[in-house]
Amino acid sequence: MTPALMTSAQRRLTDSVRERLGPKAVVTDEAAIAPWLRDWRGRYHGAAPAILSPDSRDGVATILALAHDLRVPLVPQGGNTGMVGGATPPADGSALILSLRRMNRIRSIEPENGLAVAEAGVILADLHAAAVDRGMRFPLTLGARGSATIGGLASTNAGGTQVLRFGTMRSLVAGVEAVLPDGSIHDGLAALKKDNRGYDLNQLLIGAEGTLGVITAATLRLVPAIAARAVAWAGLADPVTALALLRRLEAGTDRIESFEIVPDDTLALVLRHIPGTRPPLAGVHKWHVLIEAVATDLAAEPPADLLERLLAPALADSQVADAVIAASEAQADAFWHIRDSISEAERANGPAVQHDISVPVSGMPRFMIEGGAACEARFPGTEAMAFGHLGDGNVHFHVRAPRGADPAHWYAEEAPVVTRFVNDLVVAAGGSISAEHGIGQMKVAELERLSSPARMATLRAIKSAFDPEALMNPGKLVALAPGSRAP
Repeated sequence: MTPALMTSAQRRLTDSVRERLGPKAVVTDEAAIAPWLRDWRGRYHGAAPAILSPDSRDGVATILALAHDLRVPLVPQGGNTGMVGGATPPADGSALILSLRRMNRIRSIEPENGLAVAEAGVILADLHAAAVDRGMRFPLTLGARGSATIGGLASTNAGGTQVLRFGTMRSLVAGVEAVLPDGSIHDGLAALKKDNRGYDLNQLLIGAEGTLGVITAATLRLVPAIAARAVAWAGLADPVTALALLRRLEAGTDRIESFEIVPDDTLALVLRHIPGTRPPLAGVHKWHVLIEAVATDLAAEPPADLLERLLAPALADSQVADAVIAASEAQADAFWHIRDSISEAERANGPAVQHDISVPVSGMPRFMIEGGAACEARFPGTEAMAFGHLGDGNVHFHVRAPRGADPAHWYAEEAPVVTRFVNDLVVAAGGSISAEHGIGQMKVAELERLSSPARMATLRAIKSAFDPEALMNPGKLVALAPGSRAP
């Protein structure tokens, strides 16, 4: 779609924004817009005649008020690293993209209070660096930390590899500043220990995927910087053994921050497709775990010594077949690079349908084994594998297409059937079809199919109360057409 094909309302909006906020606040160059019209995985492609790019909360408020009056839908967007098409505009060009990337200031870091205030466009890795400079850290990380933004992470209630100890963004956000769909401002940045004034608007906005308003800044909880860390890679028999090992480690220390499980065939994908990666262990092991222990005080037992002490009995009684503790920061980073590159390796390997699911932690090992076997039996030629955050009951359950499958046909015809099958298994196990990636547009129909009438009625009522014209991120999370009102 080109600027010449803007609707009259879109043109009036972009002209008004340019006049009030300056030329940098409106992007209409097709080449500049193009990279932001598709999701990271390349599954969803949209169209938008312009990107609106304010650099302040008041600029966002101006845009939302104008868009509300003109009935122009908007799609909030941060780093565009999501996995469910939640930041991709509709294909018909009916919405404009609202980019928060120019709002990239870290307003404050208060080590004494363990808090930072960061605007929505702050890149996660930049916040990490700024916090470390002040002797603190923000304890959430993921593979996309070099491009994911604070606003997007809060809006999707992101998780990552440290949820085991620190929880998701809901646990790490102490306050929210946001602009509501009519342009009014919610200032909830104060990090109050107690606040009993009714519904928690901050928590409603966290995880809402931009459907209730636009998060413009967040107050974030910091913890002391890591003084030392150790990273181990271990080979073992199965997920049941892996969870037993985690419980053994947790009984011996409270300093385990990450515990990631990786099947051997997934490791093989990374070694095949990601240059410079090497197998951490000699020999073949059906399953692997990546473990990180930390110390925030140099007087504490060194993390490497801690892991060696805790893993030794597991090796002695064959709970662990083999293990290695990284001998340097470079080797530790190499271990993590393997884990962080799984999605990239899978994308390079060919078509696959991804499921970000959770079940009760105690039932996850059985689900990983039996769910994978059930998928491969039901869909001959596919390969099912699960990896990720075993300790918090969240794994990424992926089903790869049969070799030689036509990607377009498989995604259109076969993948939806596979997804329904997997999701039914998840619900039967008492789990959730979205653990940390959100609903976006990928899971709207399945959320509707598998949720109770009470849940869906409540979600629609909340959406209607905040955004009665359904102008915010249309087609995501709750399927209401722009201009319609929820019943």
